[in-house]
Amino acid sequence: MDKKQPGIVVGVSNRHVHLSKEDIEILFGKGYELKPVKDLGQPGQYAADEKVIIVGPKGAIEQVRVLGPARNNTQIEISRTDAFKLGLNPPVRDSGDIENTPGIVIVGPRGTVIKDKGVILAKRHIHMHPKDAQHYGVKDKDIVKVVCEKEGRRLIFDDVLVRVSEKFALEFHVDTDEANAALLKNGDLVWIIE
Repeated sequence: MDKKQPGIVVGVSNRHVHLSKEDIEILFGKGYELKPVKDLGQPGQYAADEKVIIVGPKGAIEQVRVLGPARNNTQIEISRTDAFKLGLNPPVRDSGDIENTPGIVIVGPRGTVIKDKGVILAKRHIHMHPKDAQHYGVKDKDIVKVVCEKEGRRLIFDDVLVRVSEKFALEFHVDTDEANAALLKNGDLVWIIE
C-alpha cells in the first residue's frame, strides 16, 4: 500500500432514493420542497428529513432516506442484501443509468408512486475534482484499484470507476455490504494502487 499518496475519504452509501420533482409532489404533496437535515460529502447534495417505504415483490423496507436535491429521474440505490429482502435482482450500474432496471413501489405520507425502472446497486466509484484527477494521474471514466486496511483485514476493491467534475469533492463511495466486508466506515481512508 503506497501511503505516500494522500488517502481518499470513504463515504458509505446507505440505501436511499433520489426523487424527481414530480414524484416528490405525489409522495409528499403539491409544491412540496425537501427539507435538508445534513450535508453530504458532495457539494450541494444533502440528506433530507423525508423518508419513504420501498416495496418489492417479496418485502418492504421502511424509513428509506430521501437525498436531495430533486433529480430528473427517480433512482433507488440499495445493497444486494436489501435486494434479497425486496425480491429484486438489480444490476450494478453507474448513477443515472437506469434503463432495463427493476421497478419498485415507493410509498410516502401523501401518495404512492409505481416505478417501472430505477432500482440499482451503485457501482463503486471515486468522486474527484479535476485537480484531484490531475494529482492522481487519472481521468473521468478511468477504472482503478483501491486498497484499504482495517483491523488486520486488507482488501482490494477492483473495478472502481473514477468520476471527475468541477462539482465533485474527493470521496470514495461504496455501499453498506462492501463497507461491512472491509470494516470501513465514513471518514476512513483508502488508497489508489493502480
